[in-house]
Amino acid sequence: MPKIIVLPHDTLCPDGAVLDANRGESVLDVALKNGIHIEHACEKSCACTTCHVVIREGFDSLDESDELEDDMLDKAWGLEPESRLSCQAKVADEDLVIEIPKYSLNHAKEDH
Repeated sequence: MPKIIVLPHDTLCPDGAVLDANRGESVLDVALKNGIHIEHACEKSCACTTCHVVIREGFDSLDESDELEDDMLDKAWGLEPESRLSCQAKVADEDLVIEIPKYSLNHAKEDH
């Protein structure tokens, strides 16, 4: 079973985490079901950049991003060559190491 290693993030996952994932699950769904609340303002429809993550290891195991995801990523804060929208990146057979950027562009965010 592949794993997703989440690097520490000050607010979402201060100690980092190692998550079990099933092939075909999105990185976002795995994070959410394990209590790591990555923003996803468009409800996983590939219409925003709030779920942007950087794949530090295992990037080449993912299916290539499509044109819509690439267009969205062009608007992401802190874009890197290994950036993906976590709602679109599906786990394959390799472990992934992900970093959740410190900031996201969410114009509709409500602070609670």
